[in-house]
Amino acid sequence: MKSKTEFKHEALLDASDIQDLLKSISKGLGKGKLEFSDDKGTLALEPQGLLYLKVSASEEDDRQQVDIKIRWEKHPKKLSKELPKIGS
Repeated sequence: MKSKTEFKHEALLDASDIQDLLKSISKGLGKGKLEFSDDKGTLALEPQGLLYLKVSASEEDDRQQVDIKIRWEKHPKKLSKELPKIGS
């Protein structure tokens, strides 16, 4: 399959199917590898180190929504573990 750098998928699913999908994402995060694929190609991601998580929920009229965003740096910056010297 052709490799791509973006994966998007939209569908109407029942809560059980979405729960299975979220479990697969959770399992992939635990293993350090997420692989998304469809008939257009495959996108493999390797989450590592500290991950940024943003969860938001909203309700407007008859529409309710939950958004989950997970992000990480492919090559995280190395930070010093030493305290700076500060004089007073």
